[in-house]
Amino acid sequence: MKIHKGGLWAMVVVLAAAGGFAAYKYSGGANDAPRFKLAKVERGPLTAQVSASGTLNPVVSVQVGSQVSGQIKEILVDFNSDVKAGQVIARIDPETFEYRVRQAEADLEATRSAVLVQKAEVFRARVNLADAERDHERKKLLVEKNFISPADRDKALTTMEAARAQLQVAEAQSRNSESIVKQREAQLAQARVDLERTVIRAPVNGVVVKRSIEPGQTVAASLQAPELFVIARNLTDMQVETSIDEADVGRIRLGQKASFTVDAFPGRSFEGNVNQIRKAAQVVSNVVTYTVIVSASNPDLILLPGMTANVRIVTQRKDSVLKVSNAALRFRPAAAEAKGAAGAAAASETPAAGGPGAAAGAQLRDRLVKELVLDGEQQAKLDAILGEVRNKRAAMRDLPEAERTRAQDRLRMETRERISAILTPDQQKRYADLAAETDAGRAGSAGTAGRLWVADAEGKPKGIPVRLGITDGAMTEIAAGEVAEGAEVIVGTAAGASVAKAPALPGPRF
Repeated sequence: MKIHKGGLWAMVVVLAAAGGFAAYKYSGGANDAPRFKLAKVERGPLTAQVSASGTLNPVVSVQVGSQVSGQIKEILVDFNSDVKAGQVIARIDPETFEYRVRQAEADLEATRSAVLVQKAEVFRARVNLADAERDHERKKLLVEKNFISPADRDKALTTMEAARAQLQVAEAQSRNSESIVKQREAQLAQARVDLERTVIRAPVNGVVVKRSIEPGQTVAASLQAPELFVIARNLTDMQVETSIDEADVGRIRLGQKASFTVDAFPGRSFEGNVNQIRKAAQVVSNVVTYTVIVSASNPDLILLPGMTANVRIVTQRKDSVLKVSNAALRFRPAAAEAKGAAGAAAASETPAAGGPGAAAGAQLRDRLVKELVLDGEQQAKLDAILGEVRNKRAAMRDLPEAERTRAQDRLRMETRERISAILTPDQQKRYADLAAETDAGRAGSAGTAGRLWVADAEGKPKGIPVRLGITDGAMTEIAAGEVAEGAEVIVGTAAGASVAKAPALPGPRF
């Protein structure tokens, strides 16, 4: 089929027009405003929580050991056995200890016999002394009548004194033998105690949750008693020992409500309360945590020791607040990023540095320049530091909440050290005061600065500064700001639109 040259050109023009119209419709027009995804500002309850993981344990668990060494002869309980206080749960071969008791009894009898011999010696010494005294009296009278010489009297006196000394020696030996009897009695009592200790008894009422021995096994008790059993006193009362990061422990108070889940029962939540905040810090890989004890009622005995619990502790609850999706706080239009306040955006070409974090970074820079009177060189170094901070915060936004919080705290301390290094001594002192003020404000109820974006009459994004309150990880309270309930804020753009997302709040601080 032949096509005329004019018809061919007409077909090309039609196809080109159709393609251009389709491209125009697809892109929404060159001058059309980008299409946004919107979410409404709501009013309702909001609960702030601290999330952590921990381990379920009995409130009281007793390790049962052995104070004597020997071979296990008999085991009378097993795992999960219910035991009563004083119940025999195992026996160690008592033969060696029985022989020790017999030996101690024989030693005691021998010593008691020695005591009788000493008492007889005392009696003999007393008789000898009495005889020597009578002889001395007779010879003294004979000397007075000149029947015998004084030498005989003196000899009788010496004999009497020797007899008296002999009596004292015999009495001392008798008392020594009696004390040895007491020693032998103590040794016999100790041997009997060791024999009794070959019978292992339960110290408390409870359930055997661990058994570490087998019949025939030899246990050696030296500096530390070997563990034979672990008995949980009451499995209806459990507790979760959870590790709370130092950044969150300041929000934990005794009596706060908590809930937790375990993998063994998906979809089921268990309730508890904060019973104890232990002051002993634990440092692992330069991360400081504190152990918080959460009570866990277990009336059905379905929770088992050692289970991993995912704990949520309610730190604050508000019944009626303005709240907005966290996606709205992370949103940052590309055009606004390019304009950046006070040159903050110009310090970094990373789009992800926008949003509330970039606004806070600009405010931080302006305040430092003004209050510390930074010169041009110091400002350039500060811009470089803040630019790196924004990049690092952008990389943190995809981390889990707990890990992100720890990373942000470490980054904040590192940033303070780097900023302080570029300052003079006088500036460093003023900067330390500013940092202290910032920490006090962070700990207070004023909240964190943020920014929401709405579409103006021309369909372009318009920023609204707000003050943020508590958050539950998905929604955040709007504590102050020109935003009303029901207002539609931007949470994202339609496919093809340019957008940059900021790192998770809070933004940079001193």
